[in-house]
Amino acid sequence: MDHFEKPREACGLFGIYGHPEAARLTYFGLYALQHRGQESAGIVTSTGSSIHEHKGMGLVPEIFNESILKRKSD
Repeated sequence: MDHFEKPREACGLFGIYGHPEAARLTYFGLYALQHRGQESAGIVTSTGSSIHEHKGMGLVPEIFNESILKRKSD
């Protein structure tokens, strides 16, 4: 991967624990923090036995959609 495709800043962090809609609430939290940096975003969820990740370069609404948030909540 080209070094220009990697995040260059640690701009914001948002976390939620133990909520059934954690992925959706995290999306809105990242959206609210987006003004701190528009380079990239990611969400990691865990069921307790497995970890799921989705990340990408760009604005939060460009990286996540309803189907991705639903999978993160399942």
